[in-house]
Amino acid sequence: MGFGKEDSMTTSEATTTSEDVMEWDGLQTWYRIVGDLRSGPAPLVICHGGPGATHDYLTSVSTLAESGRACVLYDQVGNGRSTHRPDAPREFWTIELFLRELDMLLRHLAIDGAYHLLGQSWGGMLAMEHALRHPAGLRSIVVADAPASTALWMAEAARLMSELPSEVRAVLDGAHASGTTDTPEYQEASQAYYRRHVCRLDPPPAEVQRTFAALHADPTVYSTMAGSSEFNATGTLRDWDITGRLGEIDVPTLVLSGRYDEATPRVVQPIADGIAGAEWVVFEESSHMPHVEEAERYLQTVERFLHAADASGP
Repeated sequence: MGFGKEDSMTTSEATTTSEDVMEWDGLQTWYRIVGDLRSGPAPLVICHGGPGATHDYLTSVSTLAESGRACVLYDQVGNGRSTHRPDAPREFWTIELFLRELDMLLRHLAIDGAYHLLGQSWGGMLAMEHALRHPAGLRSIVVADAPASTALWMAEAARLMSELPSEVRAVLDGAHASGTTDTPEYQEASQAYYRRHVCRLDPPPAEVQRTFAALHADPTVYSTMAGSSEFNATGTLRDWDITGRLGEIDVPTLVLSGRYDEATPRVVQPIADGIAGAEWVVFEESSHMPHVEEAERYLQTVERFLHAADASGP
């Protein structure tokens, strides 16, 4: 499909942005291209988290295109500007669905011969699953703020929750025990955890707020695959664990996390240890979103890694 002219905009004098949708399997996936896919080094495809979030909160990462590397943002199906399916059965929402969507997008954009992949949180899980398929065109992955095991994530979430004020813990524990996690009281108590371990900027940037608003408007994917909150994994990913397969990933890998991240060092360490040659960078002033909490250093770190991965060849 061609790029919609009415959606075309300029982010800098030299960087153009275009938007369109990909039709596949009766669904639509919205995407944005920042820069020129047909020139410069291999493009970077950016996978958002959730599952059930949107591209918005990762928009700043696409400014890497200003150095000449095209970036692709997209809203995974079920989210944002892509097709929503609030009435789809629980079994519709699978890892395989999102892996297929990513494969289709790479082919649709004709970049499947050479590309890099950056995934944040759930997007990092998706990036690792994608790398385990050994696609020929994958040049590297950036795994940001992600686990390799939901069980380990939950164990650390429980530890982080134990450090919250007692009155907050009482509300959260009571809601989990009674199954009443859809109340305003629960949502308000959850914010204490989010402010410590998800985004420490106050207020959060506008693009982060847009993602949270979109997730709140349609929580179908998040509630089905993740659960009621970041620390209550009751969804279909609750038993997900690829720790034992990390050694099969054979592309250059950059692992990123924040010092106060809900993806704690204990969560991230198995990834850094399990993928041969992986580089791990910790952002000392950040939680789960160092791409906005320490944006300048984050972009410099990713750009340096991608340049080195390009130089190392396929």
